[in-house]
Amino acid sequence: MKSDIEIAGEATLKHIEHVAADIGIDGGYLECFGKYKAKVTEGYFKNNLKKPDGKLILVTAVNPTPAGEGKTTLAVGLADALRKTGRNAVLALREPSLGPVFGVKGGAAGGGYSQVVPMEDINLHFTGDIHAVTAANNLLAALIDNHIYQGNEIDIDGDNILWRRCLDINDRQLRNIENGLGSRFDGKARKDGFDISAASEIMAVLCLSADRSDLKQRLSNIVIGYNKAQRPVTAGQLQAAGALAILLKDAIKPNLVQTLEGTPAFIHGGPFANIAHGCNSVIATKTALKSADYVVTEAGFGADLGAEKFIDIKCRTAGLNPSAVVIVTTLRALKHHGGADKTSLLNQDMQALKRGLPNLLQHIDNIKNVFSLPVVVAVNRLSSDTEKEISAVKQACESAGTDAVTAEVWAKGGLGGIELAEKIAKLCGDDCGCRFAYDLNDGIKKKLEDIASKIYRADGITFSESAEKKLEKLTADGFSSLPVCVAKTQYSFSDDSKLIGAPKGFTVTVRDLKLSAGAGFIAALCGKIMTMPGLPKTPAALNMDIDAKGTITGLF
Repeated sequence: MKSDIEIAGEATLKHIEHVAADIGIDGGYLECFGKYKAKVTEGYFKNNLKKPDGKLILVTAVNPTPAGEGKTTLAVGLADALRKTGRNAVLALREPSLGPVFGVKGGAAGGGYSQVVPMEDINLHFTGDIHAVTAANNLLAALIDNHIYQGNEIDIDGDNILWRRCLDINDRQLRNIENGLGSRFDGKARKDGFDISAASEIMAVLCLSADRSDLKQRLSNIVIGYNKAQRPVTAGQLQAAGALAILLKDAIKPNLVQTLEGTPAFIHGGPFANIAHGCNSVIATKTALKSADYVVTEAGFGADLGAEKFIDIKCRTAGLNPSAVVIVTTLRALKHHGGADKTSLLNQDMQALKRGLPNLLQHIDNIKNVFSLPVVVAVNRLSSDTEKEISAVKQACESAGTDAVTAEVWAKGGLGGIELAEKIAKLCGDDCGCRFAYDLNDGIKKKLEDIASKIYRADGITFSESAEKKLEKLTADGFSSLPVCVAKTQYSFSDDSKLIGAPKGFTVTVRDLKLSAGAGFIAALCGKIMTMPGLPKTPAALNMDIDAKGTITGLF
């Protein structure tokens, strides 16, 4: 069996100008990075404002399992399949972070014969967007500490700085640090820490900005900490927004690449869905909607995280309206949620499958009855799947009023997703308008309670003592009308990764609240979730190599 990188290496790619021309983007709107990558300038979107938008299709999934469900692979294969059926379709996905690439997950460019390419570039430095986010984040951190060192004109409370540094690598050693050590010329000593770049508010700002002006305003609105009178201090007060915007001047432009089958793909922005809002950029999505009749996009992890934030944060902020949703699952994922041992997930086990089905059914119910969107289930088929098991999944979905189809896009590319493409196209009728899980006018606590009860089916939420104090402070400072962004484990509806399936009788613990005023939401950190992951015992990096000719191996 060929590896993903071997399959990608054998592909014959079209020049990126030809890929752009397929969807009506003239070469004058492109800034090329070699033959197969380009940025699309803002002029294309501005000059096509009157053009009607295509249909927006969201691909989400059940709660993920260690084996993975192939959500990105399915999204790529669906876009290819739509084009094979004669429909004008494009992709709009996130950029992979180097953290997971070299950590436990590997790349995020799809797999098998449903990949975006050049996969090695996309999975590594790509066009430098994430590096620009990292630089902007750390410039702001440097400006804060320098302001204090140079006299602290705006009276920043050095013990109440919220802004942390970031790095696009999993490095647990940097989660909590002390800096400014040494002589008085080395700055003021204080506690600090690093987040992964995908969790930086700069990343969220980049992905939620409508244009350059909006980007600059959001950067200015970032609250970096408090002054000694306990009033918020912003990046605007530090006069930092202009410099940050300069570092992001190219990063704000969406990137255009292609799939193995030549389907145009906008790959832009990379916030995580378990610690951020988990969607590609608004600019890339809106550009894609002007260039095709169908746009396939993806939200990170399970529907309780990525899809909820896609709808409640991104769609609400940008005025987007999905036409249909695909929920991806595998039989091994359902058996995992049914308690099957990880060594036996490829064996037929009807009892474990039936015990795991409630996880899928709860996601279906959320999409249909909380968000009021049409949905189809895609069973990402593996060679070990049996007809009896597949039939049981289809029957369960039918009982829930939803169609389920099998897809084999990893092995067959677009041809393996034809049935899914036809199903999803039929669902994309007249847009009925999605509903949200909560009302923005409600307080922070009520919004979190609505998500916990409606989406997770929790009995309630509890706040740590420090989170309770921050709740009061955020409300008093006038931030209670912002959307909320729940940061929790992706493996469970709860905040406990061990509560798999569709658990009942649990509460969600909010241990911390983090204001992201520039991005325009309040992050609620639940359970043991961390904003700087660590590497596993055997990182994926240990199996990677490059030879004298520049050929990369071990990247997947």
